[in-house]
Amino acid sequence: MRVVAKKIKYNDQVYPLRIFSFYGILIDNIGSFYLDKGEKFMWMKRLITGPLQVNTYILICEKSGLGAIIDPGGSEREILQLIQQKQAKLKYIINTHGHPDHILGNNYLKTQTNAQILIHREDAFMLEDTASELLSYFQESYVPVPADKLLQDGEDIHLGEISLKVLHTPGHTPGGICLLTASRLFSGDTLFAGGIGRTDFPGGSYQTLIASIESKLFTLEPDLQVLPGHGPSSTIGTEKSGNPFF
Repeated sequence: MRVVAKKIKYNDQVYPLRIFSFYGILIDNIGSFYLDKGEKFMWMKRLITGPLQVNTYILICEKSGLGAIIDPGGSEREILQLIQQKQAKLKYIINTHGHPDHILGNNYLKTQTNAQILIHREDAFMLEDTASELLSYFQESYVPVPADKLLQDGEDIHLGEISLKVLHTPGHTPGGICLLTASRLFSGDTLFAGGIGRTDFPGGSYQTLIASIESKLFTLEPDLQVLPGHGPSSTIGTEKSGNPFF
């Protein structure tokens, strides 16, 4: 869920006004490509999925034939077809957080492939929370599926020759994470091009989110590409110098 940055003045204080965009921005179509900086075995494709147009990322280690999905927000059959076309085995379904738009495809992909569902321990309860008010935004019937593995800050997810480091970045949700490779950051709904994640849902905290980004993300290399959960890509340097929330 994406936030577009604006500001308002109230009682002589300036506050960022977080505006919810349901439909994201259909630009910067990454498509499929091979990554650099030691990631020569990684094939990746971005799909825009679900009613809130989530950026779903398919990663495949072409040396081992193992695959992972980051945030399956829908289009499950297309995702599975791409995995099969690459003759890969889906090993992991990774949720950067537990909001419904990022987990809608969990059940189908789990059922079809027996892949492991990974999420941070503090958001794991959301996978089985069928009473969540956020589900009212979706016409799809959500089938709850529990996590197979609970992630924690600093651990590495190994996918053949690919390594994804887990960065716990709470604020949008208590268990929000980013995934770091040698040259890319999959930032979920923590950081966007020109924006940040919403913090007005249960468990959200604006101050916590700002602190997460400043301490965990803005300390990374400025040329690191940021691949967010909605909208176009960016870089750490661009957001550090030009994101209006900072």
